Amino acid sequence: MVLQGQSTAHPRHVDRKALYTDLEARIRYLQGFIGFSTDDVAALHVGSKYIKALAPTLVDRVYSKLLEADITAKVFRTRSTASEEPVDSYPTFESSQIQRRRMFLRWYMTKLCSDPTKIEFWKYLNQVGRMHDGKDRMLSFNVEYIHIGACLGFVQDVVIEAVMGLDVVSFPFRLALVRALGKVIWIQNDLFARWRVRDGEEFGEEIEAAHHDTDQATARSTTPTPTPKDKHDDSSSIKTTWSAQTEPASLFSSAHSVEAASARTTIPGAQNSASQTSVCPFAMEFKQTFETKVWSGRDS
Repeated sequence: MVLQGQSTAHPRHVDRKALYTDLEARIRYLQGFIGFSTDDVAALHVGSKYIKALAPTLVDRVYSKLLEADITAKVFRTRSTASEEPVDSYPTFESSQIQRRRMFLRWYMTKLCSDPTKIEFWKYLNQVGRMHDGKDRMLSFNVEYIHIGACLGFVQDVVIEAVMGLDVVSFPFRLALVRALGKVIWIQNDLFARWRVRDGEEFGEEIEAAHHDTDQATARSTTPTPTPKDKHDDSSSIKTTWSAQTEPASLFSSAHSVEAASARTTIPGAQNSASQTSVCPFAMEFKQTFETKVWSGRDS
């Protein structure tokens, strides 16, 4: 007897070793588990200009928070939260060192506005996680995971507060952008934990070999990552249709990217039918004078 809601289908196989030794397999698994889909890609694409606008405030609040406690403030002197090295003085918000770090965090926010359908997007987030484990000689920090997790929680709270306060766009869009950013932050959280937790440590040599192979492949590549342009960040650049059941793995295929999707639309608010094509919820232009009706068919 099969209870209601249960499935007789055999669960899909997940290769445990691949989760630790193959970054792309790990990202696909995480995307599938938390439901990172083309709707999230669209939300991030349309919302990129709002993320950029949020960046200066987020950066200032993060570094103000890190300077509140000696254990995190001393990292900028000792490069380690585990260091017992005495610190004569702590950096201030106005110090040149913190100003440089603020530039790095602003660059990180810019990278979040790039294309999450590309594995390079996730490789960058993985490298950010690795460099805070002190594994790389240049620009690395040994920041214990408790502080990383707390900082990401703080970042998510600031992001939710800022995005939900955007009164120039509809509430459903704000909700979609918060959800998309939340999923990226949690994948970033895993890519910090990946270098901190002991799970999969029996594959340590292969993990390091795979990472160095990736580094060498990246160094050989001469194709620069496109920089998002503000003038193209409105939803008029997205004319697409997609299914809610799109496989997360397809996010790595250009055929399913935001820019390459097919251009079909339906009228928001029209009567639903089984034969209607699913439409990108961001296909309408987000303008203050002519907005809404994109999600629910009514003004927000």
